Amino acid sequence: MRFARWRQPGDPAVHEGVMVGERLGELPAGVGIQQLLEAGLTRALEIGADVEAGLTDAAVRLDDVTLLPPLRPATIRDFVTFEEHVEGMTAGPDGTGNIPAEWYEFPTFYFTNPHSVIATGDPVIFPAASVKRDFELEVAAVIGAVPGRDGAHLAPDEAGAHIFGYTIMNDWSARDVQFREMAVKLGPAKGKDFATTLGPVLVTADEVADLVDAEGFLQLEVEVLVNGVTIGTDLLSNMGWPFAELVAYASRDTRVVPGDVLGSGTAGRGCLAELWGRAGELVPAPLVPGDEVVIRVERLGEIRNVLGESRVTPAIPPARPRSRARTRAAG
Repeated sequence: MRFARWRQPGDPAVHEGVMVGERLGELPAGVGIQQLLEAGLTRALEIGADVEAGLTDAAVRLDDVTLLPPLRPATIRDFVTFEEHVEGMTAGPDGTGNIPAEWYEFPTFYFTNPHSVIATGDPVIFPAASVKRDFELEVAAVIGAVPGRDGAHLAPDEAGAHIFGYTIMNDWSARDVQFREMAVKLGPAKGKDFATTLGPVLVTADEVADLVDAEGFLQLEVEVLVNGVTIGTDLLSNMGWPFAELVAYASRDTRVVPGDVLGSGTAGRGCLAELWGRAGELVPAPLVPGDEVVIRVERLGEIRNVLGESRVTPAIPPARPRSRARTRAAG
């Protein structure tokens, strides 16, 4: 089942419901995507089936609405699970990667900004300070409730039940800003938090269950294009860990809750910076305003965004030299 959020022309209200082909059916009053996530997948499918049964040829059509992000995330954890991607991002002048041994130990992630989520079709506004503008081809798992179970300290064999569904994710990246920040041993921060695309819809886990292999990996074909030219393709099953193990790790010593989003990290050859590392130069060229980036994922659909012009931002002065005095001066 496909759940969506949208606006209709002349109507400021946000509508939430089920997408069936090109038709949209609204959820019952008082029920939205977040309520479905909190109810759990089984109940959500029952509610969605009732909506589908009531659809007629007079239903709202996809062409007549503007899609919104399919949920308002509680948090967004973005992992780095593709070995090929890490290899390219760490490549030296000879194009050879140097993957840290620590990468193999645990599925590392960072938190990004849930308040900067945009939808397919929205313009992407990069920081004005950035010229190395990039995209990231990802798929995200969305957490739902499991009745009678908490989302804390999950083992891998129970964590998969907390995956409500999947959506496409583009973790837009200002690489020059990002790498400057990370030289301070923190981040990424402003190099990432300006925009993350989620969409076009939230596809429930049962829709792709037949593509989960014996080890739990989801074998979806993924692709990214810039201005109609394919930049990279991959299989989602090339992740170093399946999504259930990402959920388990995210829940360790804390909890995951309905509405949490867990990004797969960039697929192999799924961003420009990885290709820059392999080539030793900025080829393909960084994104510029007017460029269109399209991400397609088997069964999940596609998201497309065009870069807009950056905003003028006020300057922040550099750090001031300080005395490091431990007490105030007398008088």
